Amino acid sequence: MSASWNTVTDAAWRLATTPSPTPSLQIDPNDVTPGPAGFFIIALIAVAVFLIVFDMQRRIRRVNHRAEIRDRLQAELDERDGVASSTDTDGDPGTDPRQGDRPL
Repeated sequence: MSASWNTVTDAAWRLATTPSPTPSLQIDPNDVTPGPAGFFIIALIAVAVFLIVFDMQRRIRRVNHRAEIRDRLQAELDERDGVASSTDTDGDPGTDPRQGDRPL
């Protein structure tokens, strides 16, 4: 097994170290540059990313603001229910007064 393994590794080493001819440059370097079209496409992508990030920030602010208002309203309702429950014992504390008899 070791003799065949040595033969394989020797052959692989010889193939890996065999120099290969370097390819000659047959393409004009100016023909492979992106040019104005590439710049225009990258500029469009940059503008699109900017607009998407701006819109995402706006939506996140809106969601945070709505959550803050929802928390304030809930605190006001809890305060009002605390005052109402101390004077009125007929109401079910597990229902939301804004939605009738639907449980919380």
